[in-house]
This record gives sequence, structure tokens and C-alpha cells, in this order.
Amino acid sequence: MPCVRPGWSACLLWLLFALTRADLPMCKESDYHFEYTDCDILGSRWRVAVPNKPNTCTGLPDPVKGTQCTFSCSEGEFLDMRSQECQKCAAGTYSLGTGVAFDEWESLPSGFVTHGMNMNIGDSHTNCSNSTWIPKGDYLASNTDECTATLSYAVSLKKSGTVSFDYFYPDSSIYFEFYVQNDQCQSTDSERRWMKISDNDWSHYNINLNKGNNVLYWRTTAYAVEGNSAKSVLLRNIAISGVAYTSECFHCKPGTCSAKPGSARCTPCPADSFSNKGATVCQQCENEKYAEAGSDNCKPRPVCTNSDYFYTHTPCDSKGQTQLMYKWIEPKICSESTDGAATLPASGEMQTCPPCNPGFFVTNSSTCEPCPHGLYSNGTACTKCPAGTEPLVGFEYKWWNKMPSNMESAVFSQEYSDTDRNTAWEVAGEYIYTTPGDQDSEYMRLSLSVPGYRLPLSMAKDTERRELSKITFVFETQCTADCSLYFMAGYNQWNNDIVEQWSGSNRKQSYTYLIQSNVTITFTWAFQRTVVPYSMGRKSSADVAKIYSIHITNVVGGVASKCRQCALGSSKADSACVPCPPGHYMVNGTGDCRSCPPNSFIRAEQPIGETACILCGPNTHRNKAHSACLSDCKLDVQTSRGEFLHYDFSPLANVTSFQSSPRFTSKGLQYLHHFSVGLCGKEGRELAACVDNVTESRRVVRGYACQSTVVPSDIRGQSVVSSQPSVIGDTLIGVTTDTTLSHISSLVESFPTGSSLPDVIFYYRSSETTQACKQGRSTTIRLRCNPTETAKDHISLPSNCSEGTCDGCSFHFLWESQHACPLCTKNHYREIVSACIQGIQKTTYVWHQPLQCYGGVSLPAQKVSACVTLDFWLKFGVSTGMVAAVLLISISCYFWKKTRKLQYKYSKLMMSSGDKECELHAADSCAIMEGEDAEDDLIYLTKKSFFTKIKSFSRERTSDGFDSVPLKSSSSGLPRDEDDLDDS
Repeated sequence: MPCVRPGWSACLLWLLFALTRADLPMCKESDYHFEYTDCDILGSRWRVAVPNKPNTCTGLPDPVKGTQCTFSCSEGEFLDMRSQECQKCAAGTYSLGTGVAFDEWESLPSGFVTHGMNMNIGDSHTNCSNSTWIPKGDYLASNTDECTATLSYAVSLKKSGTVSFDYFYPDSSIYFEFYVQNDQCQSTDSERRWMKISDNDWSHYNINLNKGNNVLYWRTTAYAVEGNSAKSVLLRNIAISGVAYTSECFHCKPGTCSAKPGSARCTPCPADSFSNKGATVCQQCENEKYAEAGSDNCKPRPVCTNSDYFYTHTPCDSKGQTQLMYKWIEPKICSESTDGAATLPASGEMQTCPPCNPGFFVTNSSTCEPCPHGLYSNGTACTKCPAGTEPLVGFEYKWWNKMPSNMESAVFSQEYSDTDRNTAWEVAGEYIYTTPGDQDSEYMRLSLSVPGYRLPLSMAKDTERRELSKITFVFETQCTADCSLYFMAGYNQWNNDIVEQWSGSNRKQSYTYLIQSNVTITFTWAFQRTVVPYSMGRKSSADVAKIYSIHITNVVGGVASKCRQCALGSSKADSACVPCPPGHYMVNGTGDCRSCPPNSFIRAEQPIGETACILCGPNTHRNKAHSACLSDCKLDVQTSRGEFLHYDFSPLANVTSFQSSPRFTSKGLQYLHHFSVGLCGKEGRELAACVDNVTESRRVVRGYACQSTVVPSDIRGQSVVSSQPSVIGDTLIGVTTDTTLSHISSLVESFPTGSSLPDVIFYYRSSETTQACKQGRSTTIRLRCNPTETAKDHISLPSNCSEGTCDGCSFHFLWESQHACPLCTKNHYREIVSACIQGIQKTTYVWHQPLQCYGGVSLPAQKVSACVTLDFWLKFGVSTGMVAAVLLISISCYFWKKTRKLQYKYSKLMMSSGDKECELHAADSCAIMEGEDAEDDLIYLTKKSFFTKIKSFSRERTSDGFDSVPLKSSSSGLPRDEDDLDDS
């Protein structure tokens, strides 16, 4: 036959057979099978016969034109290659038509590839070769370590098709994604590649596939970096449609059957029955044997014990009584006929029904119904709230005679594919408890759905208010092994975060969780008797968890258990309840509103009584809504020396992020803690935020300070994966230099300093409590002046606590910055005056060193002034001295002259005195006689030289010591001798 239409591969086969035809026997139908050639560009193909063993026979049928490449059979059919027509699958087999299915996982089916890899950036020492997907019979299980486990399958589709599978994804500590890459290595839509958290059972997922080559990827990475054991992702029932023709049907796997021809899938055997591969019916187990659903064999029944049954109550009858009932755990697998086996206690004991829960009332049939809107009840009858009050709605469950309508219980077991059990938690009057289980590792789940939240009318909502609602429950666990109770909050369909976990036995205690966002939340309590994966048996089936009460506030559509006083302004019966004005508290029982003390805020969740007023801490002020205290980033501090320092931290007010030093898990995964801080600011400021980007939830927490765990890992198209966000400070307590404030202490020894300036410390507290931090978390941020630090985010952690905390509850940080220095004032600089040079003098201002301020007053500019030089002053001084000397000499001469006058007068008086000794002649007149001045002038003012005067002065002195007085000549009219003197 000439090679015209068929493909080249068919031609080569035909030539080979033609050459050997003469030497080989004629082929029988059992010696060959049919295959299709590759499709050509027109979408056509040929059917050719291919020997099962080469060179064994001759006479193969000639190639014939095959069906179109788009031809396919329906589900439950296969393509008979001889007739090229679709035929139904026989009983005990199944077919997807144009698809393949994988539901047996004893080993990894052909075509699947799994491997582990280290996606941690910068860490090449972690060995991930054993971190793969592991076949577990009915399903595949992912790894639970820090490595990335990838499962892939390559398939070529002849037309557009689909892929579907079932998965169980219980733990948000594992990142799980599924995506597809086509011929062009393009991935699927990123919005659908992240798997959502499973609630109580297996989740189903399907996605469309394009024609051509497709590679399917399932990938997981665990992020339980702090010692918590993660739970595996489970995968089963992978089905792909759109592949090439299906020329045969698949046999049903053991534990399933297909009774009718043309089945698209096999049906699992019910409990207490089994089947082998390719079975058409399931066979019943013998009386003393049992089998779970989907089993391929039967097991001997164990002896019944007290852990194989549980008790419950019937609904209340018209007389207000209930019956105590005992039931076997379903499916019942134990044997009562064996010696020593426990028997089921007699049921029917009548007991008085417990009261209805608050907000419900007892009907005529003794059932509990919720009170209508606007009414409240303590569990008996509904009553209208008095005038001036409003109902506080919510849910409060403390009596358990009937499972509430918004709660449901379910069991999930990893050990077998399906289960008929749906009884995990049972009501028992005063509490609800977990019933004994079939397997120790199964999850006993209790879920409570809440549609939304609304604050009462008397409670105002503002941007600073953190609490919208809260849920409080009282619980207890009694365990003999490593049991665990999980409390989870599912904020949307993509995640179910573990809020808190308790291990082992725990005494009766209360736990409260704050709700801060108005979204639909499903709260789940999950109890597991052992955390050992795939643990079989009932060694710890008697371990139990009990919940005594659950109370959740401000629920939309809830019931009212009590009423709340309104302000007097709304006391009319037809008026709406209004809150007290901002900054006022309500006097209990009267509705009177009174003002809180200055600079205090109202405790919004308890605005009744004076204790609702909380004074703001140091250097803080209340906001406009009187609901919180703020800091405007400015404060004044008085030092021990009495000096006032002025601070302005506004440049540090923006949200700042920083990280701890890297840490490593036992497997070698590098992780670190990421912190975000919003130090201070005015109202409407941006809060610090931490996000969870491991799951699709994108849950965000906000506050003054928050923390998250990040892993530098090259997955999900990003270099950093953030998880486990939590608020470590949502309330500002105060700003001070004291090392202790409101029972919060700042680590002094961890941040030593040699500066004389005090550190300014911001104190924060978080209202969110945990099992380890029953009083909530706290954060201190110590601001230290460092003028040389120009970076705004130089934040360090304590040297002895590399994660920022030593106990997981108290966080401490040191923030060094030039903006943490006090504002500069005139006291921080001094002036330096230069010498006068050429008539110019300069005054320069310099900072005191070491500089301990920033901003504030600027350094004054240099001053230049005119001045006089030293030479001028020297000359001026000499001249002034000479003038002063001349003046001094003149004055001396003047007074010397005056002295001489006085000497003369005195001598004259002595000479004119009488003969009597010691008597002086009385003066003729008190005044100088006429003519005396002339004589004085004549005698003393006659112009003589200085030396001549000295000579004359020496001669005038007589030997007796008296001055001689020269007399005038006779021509002057005076006597010449002593007689004349006497006469005169």
C-alpha cells in the first residue's frame, strides 16, 4: 500500500511488516492491537494494527481511516478500536469516556512525579529529598515540614477538558496551591490557585483545561515554625477529562463495586461489607467481624467497653421532662457477645429538663423558642424592656438540652474515605461534650455560625474603638494522652485560623476572644485525642472535652438576655435609646449622665458607673469621641536638674517596619519576626498593619504595634511569606521617662546608655489575651537621642531577647534617631568673639558638645561689627595720662600757694600777739584788713624764678625757728623800728 495519507510512523511499520511477511506466520487477533496515528493538520488520523511483540507474525490488517480527533465516548463507555464505535463498560468496571481517573494510592501511579525542594532563600543546607507526597492507600498525604513538596502530572488533551479532585486542607499553617501550566508555560488564574480551608469534610475542586499539553501541580509548604505540628493536606480521586480516546475500561478498586454496565464510577461498599478489585457487588462481613465503609476486608470485632457508647437527652415533653438515653457509637463495631463485654445501659430514665437559655422562653410544649425582637428573657418568659432601656442582643448558651440551630457537630477521620458518623459533640444538660470516637486521630468538630455584629444604640463606634463583640466560653479537657483542643475562627471561605490551642488535661476555665471586624465568622472547636498522624485504634477513646457555656455579644439576629439603661434624654417609651454625650458615664439605675474627670476617656464596653472613666496616661490626651487617649508626638520633660526639654517626634510618626534577626527551625527553615509600629499621631492617623499572605484570607490586624512571622521563600511569586499576624499594642497607656508605668516595665539593663539625657518611653497594651498571656500583651518603645543617626528606622531589640520578647507577652524595642533628641534652644549653643582686626570684629555661635538636641532653634548666623584697635587706645591712653599729669601738677601748685598764704597769716598773728605768754593779740577784725591782700601780693606774688623762691624761703627762716617777715621800706609809710611797731 503506498504511503500517501497515513503518517510516517504508520508507513515505516507497514514497510517493516511487508519485508518480513513471507517468513512469519499469519497474525491472529490476539497477536496485535490497534492504535491511532498522530492527528494531521486537518484533524484526521489513521487506525493501524500494532503487533504486541515485533517480528512474531505477518498479515496485519491494513491501516484504515480513523475517527476524527475530536471524537469521544460518553462516561461509562469506551472506544472499541475494531469497530471504532463506543461500547458500554462491563459491570465491575468504569470509564470516564475521554478521561482518566486515579483513586488507588497504594503506590504513585505512572505519570505522577513528586519531589521535595528547599524554597528558602539563602539556605542551601536543608535536606528536602524525603519531603514528598506519600501514598496512603485511599489518598495522598503531603509533608508537614518546612520543605516544599510538589506533585505533578503531565497530560496532553485532544480537546478542552477538566481536572477535578478531592482534598482535605485543615491547617492554615500549611500553604497549599494547585495550578496548571500549558504549552507556553502560562499558569492558571492566580485567584483560583490557592485552596480554601476545609471545614468538616473533604472539599471538591475542579477547573477547566485547555487543549494541548498541560502540567498539573499540587504544592505544599508548612509554616509551623515555632514548634507546632502541622496537619497534612490529603488528596484523592483525581480525574482528568479531554484526553485521547479511552480504549478500555478500568476495574473498580477494592472496597468499591459497579453493579450495572456503563458505570462512570464505582460505588464504595457500605460499612460491614467489603469487595475485591473489579467487584460487581459488595459482600457482607461475618457476624463477629466488621468493616468501615470502602473496605477491602473485614476485621474481628473488639470487645465492647464503656467507651463504645454515649448518653444524650430527648427533647423536653409537655411535662417539662426529658429522657436519659444511651446509644452505641455509630457505626457500631464492638461485640457484646464476648465474655466481659460491656452492655448498653437501660435508657428512658426521666429527668427534669434544664431551663431554657437566656433570651429564650418555654412554650406550651416545653420547648425553648427565642424571644421576639425587642423582648428579653432570663430563660422563662419574654418581657419587654422597660422605658428608657434597650435589649442587649447576643447568644448565651449555658444549658444543653438541645443542639442550638446555629451550631452543628461533625466528625472527620483521615483513616478511611467516608464515614456515616455525624455525632461528635452531644448535649448533656449542663455541658456539651465529645462522644467516644472510632479512631484516636479523628477530629471532633463543633461549629457556631454568626452572621454579623452590631453595637447597641447606646454605644458609639469610633475609629479608636477596638472591640465590636467578644465571645467567651468555659471549657474543660480530661485526657490520658496527647489530646488537643483547638479554637478556630474562619473569617471567610478561604481560611480557618487557629486562635488558641490547649494540650493535655485542662481544668475548668474561661477564655475570651475579641472580635474587631464586622464580617461573617464561623467559630469552630475541634478536639483530637492524639496528634500522631494516621493513628489507628481506640486507646484514648475515653478522653473528653466539655464546653459548659458560650456567650457572644452584639450579634445581628441574636436574642436578648437583659436590658441596658438608656440616657435620660431617651426615656420616653416611643423614643430610641441614645448614648450619653461623649465624655459622660451613666449612673447605674437612673440613666443620669455625668461628666468624667478632665482628660479621661470612657470604657466603651462598660459605660455605666464612675469606674467607666479612665484617666489618660502621662503626656497623652483624649480623643474627640472620649474613647481613647492619643499622643500628638509632642511633650515636655523636666530633668532632675530642673531643666525643661521639649520633644517633637512628628518625623517618626509614620508607620515603620523592622525585623528581628534570622532564626532557624530544626529542619533548617529560616524565619524571622516582622514588626510594624505606628508610634503616635493625631486622630485619623494610619495604624500599623500586619497581614497574613500565606492563605487567600489576607487577614489584616491593625494597632499601634503588631507582629507577624515571615519566611524568606521563593514561593507564590513573592520573596516573603507572612503569617500568624497578631496585635501587640492597640492602646496607648502613656509617654514618660519613667521605666515603669501601669504595671508595665521597660527593660533598662538591655539598653544601657552613657548619655545624660533621659530616654522617652512609649507604653502600649493589647487587649487580646492568649493562653500564655492571660493579661494580654504589652509593648514598650524606648526613644533615645542620637544626633548622628540619620535613618528613621534604626530600631534594635534586646540583646538577651533576640525576638523582641523574652516571655512572648512583653515586647521591648530601642529606637535611636536624631528626631528623638529634644528641640534645640538658646541654652544649647554659645558665642565666641574674635579679636579686633583692622577695625573688624566677628561673633560666631557654636553648639555645646556633645550635641544633644535637634531641630528647634537654629544656630544664629555669624555677626560682624566695627571695632577700635589696640594702638589707638594706647595712644589715647598716653595722651590722656600726660594731660592728667599736667593737671595734677597745676592743682598741686595751686594748693601749695594757698598753703603759703595760710602760713603767712598764721605768722602775722603770732607776731602781733601780746607780751603775755600764751596769749595772742586779739584780732582787730575777723576779716582781712584793707591793704593786706595787696601786701600779700607784693610779698608772695612777685614774679620770681622757682629756684629763687626756694632760696628766699630758706633765708626767711630765723635761728629760733620763726619765719622772718620783711617789712616795707619807709617810703611805704610804715615804721622802721620796734618802737614804731609798738606805737602802731
